[in-house]
Amino acid sequence: MELKRVVVTGLGALTPIGNTKDEYWNGLVNGKSGAAPITYFDAEKFKTQFACEIKNFNVEDFIDKKLARQMDKFSQYAMVASDEAIADSKLDLDAINKYRVGVIWGAGIGGLETFQEEVLNYAAGDGTPRFSPRFIPKMIADIAPGNISIKYGFMGPNYTTVSACASSANSMIDALNTIRLGHCDVVITGGSEAAVTIAGMGGFNAMHAMSTRNDSPETASRPFDANRDGFVLGEGAGAIVLEEYEHAKARGAKIYAEVVGGGLSSDAYHMTAPHPDGIGVVAVMKNCLENAGLKPEDVDHINTHGTSTPLGDVAELKAISEVFGDHAKTININSTKSMTGHLLGAAGAIEAIASILALENGIIPPTINHETVDEQIDPELNLTLNKAQKRDIKIAMSNTFGFGGHNACVLFKKLD
Repeated sequence: MELKRVVVTGLGALTPIGNTKDEYWNGLVNGKSGAAPITYFDAEKFKTQFACEIKNFNVEDFIDKKLARQMDKFSQYAMVASDEAIADSKLDLDAINKYRVGVIWGAGIGGLETFQEEVLNYAAGDGTPRFSPRFIPKMIADIAPGNISIKYGFMGPNYTTVSACASSANSMIDALNTIRLGHCDVVITGGSEAAVTIAGMGGFNAMHAMSTRNDSPETASRPFDANRDGFVLGEGAGAIVLEEYEHAKARGAKIYAEVVGGGLSSDAYHMTAPHPDGIGVVAVMKNCLENAGLKPEDVDHINTHGTSTPLGDVAELKAISEVFGDHAKTININSTKSMTGHLLGAAGAIEAIASILALENGIIPPTINHETVDEQIDPELNLTLNKAQKRDIKIAMSNTFGFGGHNACVLFKKLD
């Protein structure tokens, strides 16, 4: 059977550097850092005392107070971003066949704050099990797409993909294939995460995974820099409306880009560490190119996973050099995590949006906070350091990897 073409017709973002897609893009191109001291709880005794929190956000500006109380933050963020994306798509909700509209979402953890609060409340009590009846529905990772579908009446496929930090990239690939195979006309996809909590910060600190640059939070996320010392935890959501091309064309929709391929692989190596030679990353990029019917030399831009960890950054760039050969030196490579921090299960979604907007605007957002050259990294690679670069981009790749060795890669193309 001939596969359907899939395009992007709506975007929504709630991020540490902007609470709408336009604010987010403005923050990206201007090299804005979202990192600052934690405000959600007293982090004085934590090894890491800063994060990339959402700012100037009042959920009741978007969601009824009573309904908001029934949702964990990760679900609230999902609702706000998806509302923006659906509005941006200008879908006629009265005209579309809602049985052919799905919601496929990504979350690496889900309702961590809700889980934390309920357990702490129980521990502080006398042993009597007093739990909120909302505990489980607020916490479970699949509730975010459930809430979106309930609000809009979308009755197509509805579920969450969980693959740690690759979760929302996995959700996009599932959405892509669902439309390609003709099962849906439209899928709302993306991801959300809200892990800036006592448990989240404590857990990642215990793994020695996060930066401890407490004296300078805004410069702590520094992918590819020789003095990087771990990732910076972020939170938020990204939502993307994917649509079958003829369906979008028939209703005169604005088309941001075409989604031309998705690839998946596993490192099969370690629970948390990347394979030092990046063999799983090599495989996922090759899989993605093959799936899209593209050659390595077709790619103009790669938004890397680039978390600012000593091992991960080097392994990914080695893999890029292996897959793309000499062409790697002509690609604009960046890591927008230098600005947003690491949104875990939502990372793939907001970075895909960055790639799509880079295609649309002909601008590559920078990798900020780079000061010292890492001798393990090929100096001929263009890492788009510290300042945005203008470039006409035809093909953009977005890489996302997760604990457990999960690798996901998505390719976007400027529509002819």
